[in-house]
Amino acid sequence: MRYDITFRSRGGSALVLTLIVVAMLTLGAAAFFERMFAEHQAERVFGRQLQANNLAESGIEYAQALLAQDPEVVMQSGGLYANPSLFQGVLVNDDPTAAYRGRFTIIAPDLTTDGYYGGVRYGLENESSRLNLNTIVLADKQGENTARTLLMALPGMTESIADAILDWIDTDEEARQLGAERDYYTSLPRPYAPRNGPLGSIEELLLVRDVTPALLFGADLNRNGTIDRNEESLTSIDNVDNSMGELDRGWAAYLTLDSSEANIRADGSPKIDVNMDNLEELRKQLAEVFSEEETDFIIAYRQGGAYDGTEPGKQASNVKIDLKQRGNVRLTTVLDLIGVKTRVAKALTPGTSSGGQGNSNFSGGLGAPQSVSSLGGQGGGQNAGLGNSGGNNNSRIVIAPAFPNDPGSMQTYLPKLMENLAVNPAPSIPGRLNINQAPRALVAGVPGLDPIAVEQIIANRDITLGEQQPDQKYETWLLQNRIVTLEQMKQLMPLITSGGSVYRAQVVGFFDEEGSADRVEVVVDATQSPPVVRRRWSLRELGPGYSAEFLGVPLGDELQ
Repeated sequence: MRYDITFRSRGGSALVLTLIVVAMLTLGAAAFFERMFAEHQAERVFGRQLQANNLAESGIEYAQALLAQDPEVVMQSGGLYANPSLFQGVLVNDDPTAAYRGRFTIIAPDLTTDGYYGGVRYGLENESSRLNLNTIVLADKQGENTARTLLMALPGMTESIADAILDWIDTDEEARQLGAERDYYTSLPRPYAPRNGPLGSIEELLLVRDVTPALLFGADLNRNGTIDRNEESLTSIDNVDNSMGELDRGWAAYLTLDSSEANIRADGSPKIDVNMDNLEELRKQLAEVFSEEETDFIIAYRQGGAYDGTEPGKQASNVKIDLKQRGNVRLTTVLDLIGVKTRVAKALTPGTSSGGQGNSNFSGGLGAPQSVSSLGGQGGGQNAGLGNSGGNNNSRIVIAPAFPNDPGSMQTYLPKLMENLAVNPAPSIPGRLNINQAPRALVAGVPGLDPIAVEQIIANRDITLGEQQPDQKYETWLLQNRIVTLEQMKQLMPLITSGGSVYRAQVVGFFDEEGSADRVEVVVDATQSPPVVRRRWSLRELGPGYSAEFLGVPLGDELQ
Protein backbone atom coordinates (compact mmCIF):
# COMPACT_ATOMS: atom_id res chain seq x y z
CA MET A 1 0.00 0.00 0.00
CA ARG A 2 2.85 2.34 0.86
CA TYR A 3 4.37 1.72 -2.56
CA ASP A 4 1.16 2.69 -4.34
CA ILE A 5 0.85 5.85 -2.38
CA THR A 6 4.44 6.83 -3.13
CA PHE A 7 4.04 6.04 -6.79
CA ARG A 8 0.89 8.08 -7.08
CA SER A 9 2.56 10.96 -5.23
CA ARG A 10 5.47 10.95 -7.59
CA GLY A 11 3.17 10.64 -10.61
CA GLY A 12 1.20 13.69 -9.48
CA SER A 13 4.38 15.68 -9.07
CA ALA A 14 5.51 14.80 -12.57
CA LEU A 15 2.20 15.90 -13.98
CA VAL A 16 2.47 19.23 -12.20
CA LEU A 17 6.02 19.70 -13.47
CA THR A 18 4.91 18.80 -16.97
CA LEU A 19 2.14 21.36 -16.85
CA ILE A 20 4.55 23.96 -15.56
CA VAL A 21 7.03 23.21 -18.34
CA VAL A 22 4.30 23.27 -20.97
CA ALA A 23 3.03 26.58 -19.59
CA MET A 24 6.52 28.05 -19.60
CA LEU A 25 7.12 26.84 -23.14
CA THR A 26 3.78 28.29 -24.18
CA LEU A 27 4.57 31.62 -22.55
CA GLY A 28 8.00 31.59 -24.12
CA ALA A 29 6.59 30.80 -27.52
CA ALA A 30 3.99 33.52 -27.10
CA ALA A 31 6.63 36.00 -26.05
CA PHE A 32 8.84 34.94 -28.94
CA PHE A 33 5.93 35.24 -31.36
CA GLU A 34 5.00 38.65 -29.96
CA ARG A 35 8.56 39.84 -30.28
CA MET A 36 8.91 38.45 -33.78
CA PHE A 37 5.60 40.02 -34.73
CA ALA A 38 6.77 43.34 -33.33
CA GLU A 39 10.03 42.97 -35.25
CA HIS A 40 8.03 42.15 -38.35
CA GLN A 41 5.81 45.18 -37.83
CA ALA A 42 8.82 47.40 -37.18
CA GLU A 43 10.53 46.06 -40.29
CA ARG A 44 7.34 46.60 -42.29
CA VAL A 45 6.98 50.16 -40.99
CA PHE A 46 10.65 50.84 -41.70
CA GLY A 47 10.27 49.41 -45.18
CA ARG A 48 7.17 51.49 -45.84
CA GLN A 49 8.92 54.59 -44.52
CA LEU A 50 11.87 53.88 -46.78
CA GLN A 51 9.49 53.44 -49.72
CA ALA A 52 7.77 56.73 -48.84
CA ASN A 53 11.16 58.42 -48.77
CA ASN A 54 11.93 56.98 -52.19
CA LEU A 55 8.62 58.36 -53.44
CA ALA A 56 9.62 61.82 -52.16
CA GLU A 57 13.04 61.43 -53.79
CA SER A 58 11.25 60.62 -57.04
CA GLY A 59 9.43 63.94 -56.67
CA ILE A 60 12.74 65.75 -56.28
CA GLU A 61 14.12 64.17 -59.45
CA TYR A 62 10.86 64.97 -61.20
CA ALA A 63 11.26 68.66 -60.28
CA GLN A 64 14.85 68.62 -61.55
CA ALA A 65 13.69 67.08 -64.83
CA LEU A 66 10.96 69.71 -65.26
CA LEU A 67 13.44 72.53 -64.68
CA ALA A 68 15.76 71.04 -67.30
CA GLN A 69 13.05 71.25 -69.97
CA ASP A 70 12.45 74.10 -72.39
CA PRO A 71 10.49 76.74 -70.44
CA GLU A 72 8.05 77.11 -73.35
CA VAL A 73 7.25 73.40 -73.21
CA VAL A 74 6.63 73.61 -69.46
CA MET A 75 4.43 76.67 -69.98
CA GLN A 76 2.34 74.78 -72.51
CA SER A 77 1.77 72.14 -69.83
CA GLY A 78 0.44 74.73 -67.40
CA GLY A 79 3.62 76.22 -65.93
CA LEU A 80 5.36 75.86 -62.59
CA TYR A 81 3.32 78.12 -60.36
CA ALA A 82 -0.09 76.50 -59.72
CA ASN A 83 -0.52 73.34 -61.73
CA PRO A 84 -2.27 70.32 -60.12
CA SER A 85 -1.96 68.30 -63.32
CA LEU A 86 1.83 68.40 -63.03
CA PHE A 87 2.34 68.41 -59.27
CA GLN A 88 -0.57 66.75 -57.42
CA GLY A 89 -0.72 63.02 -56.72
CA VAL A 90 1.83 62.07 -59.37
CA LEU A 91 1.76 58.26 -59.67
CA VAL A 92 5.12 56.56 -59.19
CA ASN A 93 4.23 52.94 -58.40
CA ASP A 94 0.92 51.61 -59.68
CA ASP A 95 -0.63 48.61 -57.98
CA PRO A 96 -4.13 47.08 -57.80
CA THR A 97 -3.86 47.28 -54.01
CA ALA A 98 -4.20 50.87 -52.79
CA ALA A 99 -1.82 50.24 -49.89
CA TYR A 100 1.02 49.66 -52.36
CA ARG A 101 0.13 52.43 -54.82
CA GLY A 102 2.75 55.17 -54.32
CA ARG A 103 2.62 58.84 -55.28
CA PHE A 104 4.18 62.21 -54.59
CA THR A 105 2.80 65.75 -54.44
CA ILE A 106 4.84 68.97 -54.73
CA ILE A 107 3.61 71.94 -52.70
CA ALA A 108 4.57 75.61 -52.38
CA PRO A 109 3.18 78.63 -50.47
CA ASP A 110 0.48 80.62 -52.23
CA LEU A 111 -0.16 84.36 -52.32
CA THR A 112 -3.48 86.15 -52.09
CA THR A 113 -4.47 88.71 -54.71
CA ASP A 114 -3.40 91.39 -52.21
CA GLY A 115 0.10 89.94 -52.07
CA TYR A 116 0.00 88.26 -48.65
CA TYR A 117 1.01 84.68 -47.94
CA GLY A 118 -2.14 82.57 -47.79
CA GLY A 119 -2.44 78.79 -48.04
CA VAL A 120 -0.57 76.53 -50.41
CA ARG A 121 -0.64 75.49 -54.05
CA TYR A 122 0.65 72.66 -56.24
CA GLY A 123 3.87 73.90 -57.80
CA LEU A 124 7.37 75.24 -57.24
CA GLU A 125 8.41 78.37 -55.37
CA ASN A 126 10.72 80.75 -57.19
CA GLU A 127 13.59 81.41 -54.80
CA SER A 128 13.92 84.89 -56.30
CA SER A 129 10.59 85.74 -54.64
CA ARG A 130 12.59 85.86 -51.39
CA LEU A 131 15.17 88.35 -50.13
CA ASN A 132 18.71 87.05 -50.55
CA LEU A 133 20.70 87.69 -47.37
CA ASN A 134 24.03 86.69 -48.90
CA THR A 135 23.89 89.47 -51.48
CA ILE A 136 22.00 92.12 -49.53
CA VAL A 137 25.09 94.05 -48.39
CA LEU A 138 25.86 94.75 -52.07
CA ALA A 139 22.66 96.80 -52.19
CA ASP A 140 24.43 99.56 -50.27
CA LYS A 141 26.32 100.31 -53.49
CA GLN A 142 23.00 101.58 -54.86
CA GLY A 143 22.64 104.08 -52.04
CA GLU A 144 23.30 104.61 -48.36
CA ASN A 145 21.36 102.24 -46.06
CA THR A 146 19.72 100.46 -49.01
CA ALA A 147 20.43 97.08 -47.41
CA ARG A 148 18.80 98.18 -44.17
CA THR A 149 15.78 99.47 -46.10
CA LEU A 150 15.35 96.05 -47.73
CA LEU A 151 15.50 94.28 -44.36
CA MET A 152 13.07 96.70 -42.78
CA ALA A 153 10.44 95.35 -45.19
CA LEU A 154 10.21 92.19 -43.07
CA PRO A 155 7.21 92.30 -40.72
CA GLY A 156 8.34 92.95 -37.16
CA MET A 157 11.86 93.98 -38.17
CA THR A 158 13.54 96.76 -36.19
CA GLU A 159 16.44 98.96 -37.20
CA SER A 160 18.63 97.53 -34.44
CA ILE A 161 18.01 93.93 -35.55
CA ALA A 162 18.51 94.90 -39.22
CA ASP A 163 21.86 96.52 -38.41
CA ALA A 164 22.86 93.51 -36.29
CA ILE A 165 22.08 91.13 -39.19
CA LEU A 166 24.08 93.26 -41.61
CA ASP A 167 27.00 93.46 -39.16
CA TRP A 168 26.90 89.66 -38.88
CA ILE A 169 27.15 89.32 -42.66
CA ASP A 170 29.48 92.14 -43.73
CA THR A 171 33.23 91.57 -43.76
CA ASP A 172 34.33 94.47 -41.56
CA GLU A 173 34.56 94.73 -37.76
CA GLU A 174 32.96 98.17 -37.56
CA ALA A 175 29.54 98.12 -35.92
CA ARG A 176 26.74 99.95 -37.71
CA GLN A 177 24.77 102.68 -35.98
CA LEU A 178 22.53 100.21 -34.08
CA GLY A 179 24.38 97.01 -34.87
CA ALA A 180 26.65 94.55 -33.07
CA GLU A 181 30.10 93.25 -33.92
CA ARG A 182 32.70 91.00 -32.35
CA ASP A 183 33.04 92.99 -29.12
CA TYR A 184 29.36 92.32 -28.30
CA TYR A 185 29.34 88.59 -29.06
CA THR A 186 32.64 87.88 -27.31
CA SER A 187 31.33 89.55 -24.13
CA LEU A 188 28.41 87.09 -23.82
CA PRO A 189 28.46 84.37 -21.09
CA ARG A 190 29.15 81.88 -23.88
CA PRO A 191 31.23 83.97 -26.28
CA TYR A 192 31.42 83.42 -30.02
CA ALA A 193 32.41 85.45 -33.08
CA PRO A 194 30.15 86.80 -35.85
CA ARG A 195 30.30 85.23 -39.28
CA ASN A 196 31.53 88.36 -41.10
CA GLY A 197 30.75 86.63 -44.37
CA PRO A 198 28.01 84.78 -46.23
CA LEU A 199 25.58 82.82 -44.04
CA GLY A 200 25.75 79.05 -44.08
CA SER A 201 22.05 78.66 -43.31
CA ILE A 202 19.02 80.75 -42.42
CA GLU A 203 19.01 79.06 -39.00
CA GLU A 204 22.33 80.79 -38.29
CA LEU A 205 20.36 84.01 -37.77
CA LEU A 206 19.44 82.68 -34.32
CA LEU A 207 22.99 83.61 -33.31
CA VAL A 208 22.37 87.26 -34.20
CA ARG A 209 21.51 89.62 -31.36
CA ASP A 210 17.76 89.85 -30.65
CA VAL A 211 16.68 87.36 -33.34
CA THR A 212 14.27 84.91 -31.66
CA PRO A 213 12.91 81.54 -32.85
CA ALA A 214 9.39 83.02 -32.89
CA LEU A 215 10.46 85.82 -35.25
CA LEU A 216 12.46 83.51 -37.48
CA PHE A 217 10.04 80.57 -37.76
CA GLY A 218 6.64 81.95 -36.75
CA ALA A 219 3.69 79.86 -35.58
CA ASP A 220 3.55 77.30 -38.41
CA LEU A 221 5.36 74.58 -36.49
CA ASN A 222 4.71 71.77 -38.95
CA ARG A 223 5.50 73.97 -41.96
CA ASN A 224 2.39 73.13 -43.95
CA GLY A 225 1.61 76.74 -44.85
CA THR A 226 -1.47 77.01 -42.66
CA ILE A 227 -2.13 77.64 -38.98
CA ASP A 228 -3.59 74.46 -37.50
CA ARG A 229 -5.74 74.44 -34.37
CA ASN A 230 -2.84 73.56 -32.09
CA GLU A 231 -0.83 76.49 -33.51
CA GLU A 232 -3.42 79.25 -33.11
CA SER A 233 -2.11 80.29 -29.68
CA LEU A 234 1.35 80.92 -31.18
CA THR A 235 0.35 83.60 -33.71
CA SER A 236 0.98 86.44 -31.24
CA ILE A 237 4.69 86.90 -31.87
CA ASP A 238 6.97 89.14 -29.80
CA ASN A 239 4.44 92.00 -29.55
CA VAL A 240 4.40 92.37 -33.36
CA ASP A 241 1.22 93.22 -35.27
CA ASN A 242 0.44 89.92 -36.96
CA SER A 243 -3.20 90.64 -37.77
CA MET A 244 -2.64 89.90 -41.48
CA GLY A 245 -0.74 86.70 -40.71
CA GLU A 246 2.48 88.06 -42.23
CA LEU A 247 4.58 86.45 -39.49
CA ASP A 248 2.73 83.13 -39.32
CA ARG A 249 5.62 81.48 -41.17
CA GLY A 250 8.27 83.78 -39.71
CA TRP A 251 11.08 85.61 -41.41
CA ALA A 252 12.34 82.33 -42.82
CA ALA A 253 9.49 82.45 -45.35
CA TYR A 254 10.83 85.74 -46.75
CA LEU A 255 14.55 84.94 -46.80
CA THR A 256 16.93 82.88 -48.88
CA LEU A 257 20.63 82.39 -49.45
CA ASP A 258 20.37 80.90 -52.92
CA SER A 259 18.31 83.01 -55.34
CA SER A 260 19.88 83.43 -58.77
CA GLU A 261 18.90 83.69 -62.41
CA ALA A 262 20.63 82.25 -65.45
CA ASN A 263 22.09 85.00 -67.62
CA ILE A 264 20.99 83.36 -70.85
CA ARG A 265 18.38 83.72 -73.57
CA ALA A 266 15.17 81.70 -73.67
CA ASP A 267 16.74 79.18 -76.07
CA GLY A 268 19.60 78.58 -73.64
CA SER A 269 22.26 80.43 -75.64
CA PRO A 270 24.47 83.04 -73.92
CA LYS A 271 23.37 86.65 -74.14
CA ILE A 272 25.47 89.09 -76.13
CA ASP A 273 28.02 90.83 -73.93
CA VAL A 274 27.33 94.39 -75.03
CA ASN A 275 30.46 95.54 -73.17
CA MET A 276 32.90 93.24 -74.99
CA ASP A 277 36.11 94.91 -76.20
CA ASN A 278 36.04 93.52 -79.74
CA LEU A 279 33.58 95.83 -81.52
CA GLU A 280 33.82 93.91 -84.79
CA GLU A 281 32.66 90.75 -83.05
CA LEU A 282 30.02 92.72 -81.16
CA ARG A 283 28.61 94.14 -84.39
CA LYS A 284 28.52 90.67 -85.92
CA GLN A 285 26.53 89.26 -82.99
CA LEU A 286 24.20 92.26 -82.80
CA ALA A 287 23.41 92.06 -86.51
CA GLU A 288 21.92 88.58 -86.00
CA VAL A 289 19.17 90.04 -83.80
CA PHE A 290 18.88 93.78 -84.34
CA SER A 291 18.29 95.98 -87.37
CA GLU A 292 21.20 97.77 -89.00
CA GLU A 293 20.04 101.04 -87.43
CA GLU A 294 19.91 99.54 -83.94
CA THR A 295 23.19 97.67 -84.36
CA ASP A 296 25.17 100.70 -85.51
CA PHE A 297 23.66 102.87 -82.78
CA ILE A 298 24.80 100.42 -80.08
CA ILE A 299 28.32 100.37 -81.52
CA ALA A 300 28.33 104.17 -81.76
CA TYR A 301 27.15 104.45 -78.17
CA ARG A 302 29.98 102.20 -77.02
CA GLN A 303 32.41 104.58 -78.69
CA GLY A 304 30.88 107.92 -77.79
CA GLY A 305 28.45 107.49 -74.91
CA ALA A 306 25.37 109.66 -74.44
CA TYR A 307 25.10 113.12 -76.01
CA ASP A 308 22.61 115.67 -74.66
CA GLY A 309 23.36 118.57 -76.95
CA THR A 310 20.89 120.30 -79.30
CA GLU A 311 22.06 118.85 -82.63
CA PRO A 312 19.29 116.65 -84.08
CA GLY A 313 21.65 113.94 -85.25
CA LYS A 314 21.74 111.54 -88.20
CA GLN A 315 20.38 108.06 -88.47
CA ALA A 316 23.03 105.54 -87.49
CA SER A 317 22.56 103.65 -90.75
CA ASN A 318 23.64 106.80 -92.62
CA VAL A 319 26.92 107.03 -90.72
CA LYS A 320 29.96 104.91 -91.38
CA ILE A 321 31.06 103.54 -88.00
CA ASP A 322 34.79 103.07 -87.56
CA LEU A 323 35.09 99.67 -85.86
CA LYS A 324 38.81 100.21 -85.32
CA GLN A 325 38.08 102.66 -82.55
CA ARG A 326 37.75 101.34 -79.04
CA GLY A 327 34.55 101.04 -77.06
CA ASN A 328 35.36 103.70 -74.50
CA VAL A 329 31.97 103.56 -72.75
CA ARG A 330 30.55 100.56 -70.94
CA LEU A 331 26.86 100.22 -70.25
CA THR A 332 25.79 99.83 -66.63
CA THR A 333 22.36 98.65 -67.84
CA VAL A 334 20.84 98.06 -71.26
CA LEU A 335 18.48 100.92 -70.45
CA ASP A 336 21.39 103.32 -70.97
CA LEU A 337 20.59 103.01 -74.70
CA ILE A 338 17.05 104.36 -74.38
CA GLY A 339 16.10 107.90 -75.30
CA VAL A 340 19.63 109.17 -75.90
CA LYS A 341 21.68 110.45 -78.81
CA THR A 342 25.33 109.60 -79.16
CA ARG A 343 28.35 111.22 -80.73
CA VAL A 344 31.20 109.41 -82.43
CA ALA A 345 34.31 110.29 -84.37
CA LYS A 346 34.20 110.30 -88.15
CA ALA A 347 35.73 107.24 -89.70
CA LEU A 348 39.31 107.87 -90.78
CA THR A 349 40.29 107.59 -94.44
CA PRO A 350 43.79 106.44 -95.44
CA GLY A 351 46.34 109.17 -94.88
CA THR A 352 44.02 111.25 -92.67
CA SER A 353 45.28 112.52 -89.33
CA SER A 354 43.12 111.71 -86.35
CA GLY A 355 43.41 115.19 -84.90
CA GLY A 356 43.12 113.65 -81.49
CA GLN A 357 39.72 112.10 -82.28
CA GLY A 358 40.25 109.04 -84.42
CA ASN A 359 42.53 107.12 -82.09
CA SER A 360 41.51 104.33 -79.76
CA ASN A 361 40.53 106.74 -76.99
CA PHE A 362 37.96 109.38 -77.83
CA SER A 363 39.50 111.71 -75.29
CA GLY A 364 43.19 111.89 -74.60
CA GLY A 365 44.42 110.32 -71.40
CA LEU A 366 41.31 108.26 -70.54
CA GLY A 367 43.09 104.94 -70.94
CA ALA A 368 40.94 101.82 -70.45
CA PRO A 369 37.23 101.82 -71.34
CA GLN A 370 35.01 103.27 -68.63
CA SER A 371 31.33 103.44 -67.78
CA VAL A 372 29.32 106.53 -68.59
CA SER A 373 29.18 107.50 -64.94
CA SER A 374 32.97 107.32 -64.63
CA LEU A 375 33.31 109.76 -67.49
CA GLY A 376 31.83 112.45 -65.31
CA GLY A 377 28.47 113.02 -63.73
CA GLN A 378 25.49 112.58 -66.04
CA GLY A 379 27.36 111.19 -69.01
CA GLY A 380 25.62 112.99 -71.87
CA GLY A 381 26.87 116.52 -71.33
CA GLN A 382 30.28 115.34 -70.27
CA ASN A 383 30.70 113.18 -73.34
CA ALA A 384 29.58 116.02 -75.59
CA GLY A 385 32.22 118.24 -74.08
CA LEU A 386 34.90 115.62 -74.46
CA GLY A 387 34.07 115.36 -78.13
CA ASN A 388 35.31 118.91 -78.76
CA SER A 389 38.76 118.42 -77.30
CA GLY A 390 41.72 118.01 -79.63
CA GLY A 391 39.81 118.80 -82.84
CA ASN A 392 37.03 120.93 -84.23
CA ASN A 393 33.26 120.71 -83.93
CA ASN A 394 33.01 118.74 -87.18
CA SER A 395 35.36 115.98 -86.01
CA ARG A 396 32.48 114.12 -84.32
CA ILE A 397 29.05 113.10 -85.62
CA VAL A 398 25.80 113.18 -83.65
CA ILE A 399 23.56 110.14 -84.11
CA ALA A 400 19.83 110.28 -83.40
CA PRO A 401 18.22 107.89 -80.89
CA ALA A 402 17.54 104.38 -82.15
CA PHE A 403 15.54 103.44 -79.05
CA PRO A 404 13.01 106.23 -78.35
CA ASN A 405 11.80 106.81 -74.80
CA ASP A 406 8.12 106.22 -75.42
CA PRO A 407 5.99 103.24 -74.32
CA GLY A 408 4.69 102.54 -77.83
CA SER A 409 8.16 102.03 -79.28
CA MET A 410 9.28 100.12 -76.21
CA GLN A 411 6.70 97.42 -76.91
CA THR A 412 8.80 96.49 -79.94
CA TYR A 413 12.43 97.01 -79.00
CA LEU A 414 12.59 96.59 -75.22
CA PRO A 415 11.93 92.81 -75.19
CA LYS A 416 14.75 92.43 -77.75
CA LEU A 417 17.14 94.41 -75.60
CA MET A 418 16.27 92.48 -72.44
CA GLU A 419 16.28 89.08 -74.08
CA ASN A 420 19.54 89.38 -76.01
CA LEU A 421 21.89 91.82 -74.26
CA ALA A 422 23.86 91.54 -71.05
CA VAL A 423 26.13 94.13 -69.48
CA ASN A 424 27.81 91.40 -67.46
CA PRO A 425 28.98 88.15 -69.11
CA ALA A 426 28.71 86.14 -65.86
CA PRO A 427 26.65 82.94 -66.36
CA SER A 428 24.22 83.88 -63.59
CA ILE A 429 23.00 86.92 -61.66
CA PRO A 430 22.42 86.31 -57.94
CA GLY A 431 20.17 87.99 -55.46
CA ARG A 432 17.60 90.07 -57.36
CA LEU A 433 13.99 90.07 -56.14
CA ASN A 434 11.24 88.77 -58.43
CA ILE A 435 8.80 91.66 -58.53
CA ASN A 436 5.98 89.48 -59.92
CA GLN A 437 6.05 86.76 -57.27
CA ALA A 438 7.44 88.39 -54.13
CA PRO A 439 5.01 88.97 -51.24
CA ARG A 440 3.67 92.48 -50.71
CA ALA A 441 6.00 93.18 -47.77
CA LEU A 442 9.13 92.67 -49.88
CA VAL A 443 7.78 94.62 -52.86
CA ALA A 444 6.97 97.53 -50.55
CA GLY A 445 10.52 97.44 -49.20
CA VAL A 446 12.26 97.94 -52.55
CA PRO A 447 13.98 101.36 -52.48
CA GLY A 448 12.59 103.66 -55.16
CA LEU A 449 9.06 102.24 -55.17
CA ASP A 450 6.53 104.57 -53.56
CA PRO A 451 3.21 103.25 -52.14
CA ILE A 452 1.32 104.12 -55.31
CA ALA A 453 3.77 102.16 -57.45
CA VAL A 454 3.55 99.20 -55.05
CA GLU A 455 -0.25 99.13 -55.34
CA GLN A 456 -0.02 99.32 -59.14
CA ILE A 457 2.43 96.44 -59.23
CA ILE A 458 0.33 94.23 -56.94
CA ALA A 459 -2.84 95.01 -58.90
CA ASN A 460 -1.39 94.47 -62.38
CA ARG A 461 1.29 91.81 -62.08
CA ASP A 462 0.86 88.36 -63.55
CA ILE A 463 2.01 86.25 -60.64
CA THR A 464 2.03 83.05 -62.69
CA LEU A 465 4.11 84.62 -65.48
CA GLY A 466 1.58 83.03 -67.78
CA GLU A 467 0.57 83.55 -71.36
CA GLN A 468 -1.98 86.25 -70.56
CA GLN A 469 0.71 88.88 -70.04
CA PRO A 470 3.88 87.76 -71.85
CA ASP A 471 5.27 91.32 -71.65
CA GLN A 472 5.84 90.70 -67.94
CA LYS A 473 8.59 88.24 -68.74
CA TYR A 474 11.00 91.10 -68.02
CA GLU A 475 11.05 93.44 -65.05
CA THR A 476 10.95 96.39 -67.46
CA TRP A 477 7.17 95.94 -67.72
CA LEU A 478 7.12 98.51 -64.92
CA LEU A 479 8.63 101.00 -67.37
CA GLN A 480 6.43 100.00 -70.29
CA ASN A 481 3.32 100.43 -68.13
CA ARG A 482 4.56 103.81 -66.85
CA ILE A 483 4.58 102.65 -63.24
CA VAL A 484 8.12 104.03 -62.99
CA THR A 485 10.18 106.45 -65.07
CA LEU A 486 13.22 105.52 -67.10
CA GLU A 487 15.59 106.90 -64.47
CA GLN A 488 13.76 105.05 -61.71
CA MET A 489 13.91 101.82 -63.72
CA LYS A 490 17.66 102.21 -64.13
CA GLN A 491 18.01 102.45 -60.35
CA LEU A 492 15.78 99.40 -59.87
CA MET A 493 17.55 97.12 -62.35
CA PRO A 494 20.23 95.84 -59.93
CA LEU A 495 17.54 95.05 -57.34
CA ILE A 496 14.58 93.46 -59.15
CA THR A 497 13.81 90.87 -61.82
CA SER A 498 10.92 88.98 -63.37
CA GLY A 499 12.98 85.83 -63.61
CA GLY A 500 14.76 83.33 -61.42
CA SER A 501 16.37 79.95 -62.00
CA VAL A 502 16.48 78.53 -58.46
CA TYR A 503 13.35 76.90 -57.06
CA ARG A 504 12.16 75.53 -53.73
CA ALA A 505 9.90 72.48 -53.45
CA GLN A 506 8.24 70.69 -50.55
CA VAL A 507 7.72 67.12 -51.71
CA VAL A 508 5.42 64.62 -49.96
CA GLY A 509 5.79 60.92 -50.80
CA PHE A 510 2.78 58.79 -49.77
CA PHE A 511 0.62 55.74 -50.44
CA ASP A 512 -3.04 55.74 -51.33
CA GLU A 513 -3.92 53.72 -48.23
CA GLU A 514 -2.58 52.83 -44.77
CA GLY A 515 0.96 53.87 -45.54
CA SER A 516 3.68 56.04 -44.14
CA ALA A 517 4.32 59.46 -45.64
CA ASP A 518 7.57 61.36 -45.96
CA ARG A 519 8.19 65.07 -46.51
CA VAL A 520 11.34 66.64 -47.89
CA GLU A 521 12.05 70.29 -48.72
CA VAL A 522 14.72 71.09 -51.28
CA VAL A 523 16.24 74.01 -53.17
CA VAL A 524 17.00 73.13 -56.80
CA ASP A 525 19.47 75.23 -58.80
CA ALA A 526 18.61 75.37 -62.49
CA THR A 527 21.33 77.89 -63.36
CA GLN A 528 23.37 74.73 -63.94
CA SER A 529 22.66 72.03 -66.49
CA PRO A 530 21.43 69.58 -65.40
CA PRO A 531 19.79 71.23 -62.35
CA VAL A 532 21.23 70.24 -58.98
CA VAL A 533 19.90 70.12 -55.43
CA ARG A 534 21.59 72.86 -53.45
CA ARG A 535 19.88 72.37 -50.04
CA ARG A 536 17.73 69.69 -48.43
CA TRP A 537 15.68 69.43 -45.22
CA SER A 538 13.84 66.37 -43.94
CA LEU A 539 10.39 67.23 -42.57
CA ARG A 540 9.53 63.63 -41.69
CA GLU A 541 9.22 64.30 -37.99
CA LEU A 542 6.60 66.95 -38.69
CA GLY A 543 4.18 64.41 -40.17
CA PRO A 544 2.37 64.41 -43.54
CA GLY A 545 1.09 67.94 -42.86
CA TYR A 546 -1.76 67.66 -45.35
CA SER A 547 -5.00 65.71 -45.72
CA ALA A 548 -5.27 62.71 -48.01
CA GLU A 549 -7.69 64.58 -50.24
CA PHE A 550 -5.34 67.53 -50.62
CA LEU A 551 -2.38 65.29 -51.48
CA GLY A 552 -4.42 63.62 -54.21
CA VAL A 553 -5.55 60.24 -52.87
CA PRO A 554 -8.38 59.06 -55.17
CA LEU A 555 -11.88 58.72 -53.73
CA GLY A 556 -12.33 55.38 -52.02
CA ASP A 557 -8.72 55.22 -50.83
CA GLU A 558 -7.61 56.81 -47.62
CA LEU A 559 -4.22 57.89 -46.29
CA GLN A 560 -3.86 56.93 -42.65
